[in-house]
Amino acid sequence: MQTTLAEFVKSREEKGELEAILRSCVHCGFCNATCPTYLLSGNELEGPRGRIYLLKQMLEGEPVGKATQQHLDHCLSCGACETTCPSGVNYGRLLDLGREMVDEQVPLSFFRQIIRGLMLGIFPYKRRFNGLLTFARVFRFCLPATLKNRVRPKKSVKPWPQRLHDRRVLVLPGCVQPALSPEIDVAAAHVLDKLGISLIAVDDSPCCGALNYHLSAHEKAKQLARNNIDVCWPYLEDGVEAIIMTSSGCGVMLKDYASLLQYESEYAEKARLFSNKVKDISEILVREDLAVFDGENKRIAFQSPCTLQHGLKLNGVVEGILQRCAYVLVPVRDGHLCCGSAGVYSLLQPAISAQLKHNKLGALQQQQPSLIATSNIGCLMHLQDAAELEVMHWLVLLDGE
Repeated sequence: MQTTLAEFVKSREEKGELEAILRSCVHCGFCNATCPTYLLSGNELEGPRGRIYLLKQMLEGEPVGKATQQHLDHCLSCGACETTCPSGVNYGRLLDLGREMVDEQVPLSFFRQIIRGLMLGIFPYKRRFNGLLTFARVFRFCLPATLKNRVRPKKSVKPWPQRLHDRRVLVLPGCVQPALSPEIDVAAAHVLDKLGISLIAVDDSPCCGALNYHLSAHEKAKQLARNNIDVCWPYLEDGVEAIIMTSSGCGVMLKDYASLLQYESEYAEKARLFSNKVKDISEILVREDLAVFDGENKRIAFQSPCTLQHGLKLNGVVEGILQRCAYVLVPVRDGHLCCGSAGVYSLLQPAISAQLKHNKLGALQQQQPSLIATSNIGCLMHLQDAAELEVMHWLVLLDGE
């Protein structure tokens, strides 16, 4: 795709990236075949190819308006199009950089500014989010049904394992998962403990920055990335084996630090080394002897989050681990399609999100499994408020056997 960048784009440090991404697209349209929003609407501008054309127009200096902003905001950033694309177009990077520039040119409505401000002011901060959740639990009885199902009672968790092993890995707890589902990291610690690996929680680590980055607050996202690198650096120098993540959504963001900070002389190399150390926990477990775990042929449906299969490119890895542990995985129709969670997408685009959730639960429950397992806190919370079956993190399932 030939393009001539506008002058305001040429002054940006990412100009080379943007031009290369645009030029790599051959507008074949294969991406539309796996795009959730295109499949729902049939609208070309609700698919990756159409959105790339809109971004191209903006980057060439043509005026943009609310319609362009809306089509971009409807994108789930699921990455299915990148998995499908035969040309290797880095659509996600183009979209995130383009959204920021569109938001600079097209002011958000007052209501949208308030909503985004609240999200960015609460969700990335553990204490603030925990306070909000505690308040919601106290007054759960008077919440609307749609919110009441999302606000679950506080869970009790078993103690963190105390044995110390020669093999050590870090985990960054994240911002919302410790409050919503503290049992996930505890389960991870116990699963690893059975395999002779100690899990060290870096409790003073901040949010990964994904929410800020995808809501066009890029400078704040970079600050959070630098802070995470700084707080983990002493552990890396001390020889920890890896930084493991139990939420695939956060894992993708941490892996992207090398790209996010590539233009910062002080952090570019540190970010590259940091990102190389980040692993989804499945990447550790897949290499281990898992004979100690026995699923007793329990039939389960695994919902593979977009961040796991399209972002981290680990499609089939967790499924293989579960099968090795004697679980029977039922087939799931259209497993490559997003469930509609996509971070805070379900709050910003509730209608589209609800339809995708309905479709996903229909596919997951079709074969009548005993439960649904997943590997991302956002997908877990999104699905469980409407599922007929129990939805749990796959590590909690593994630890419970």
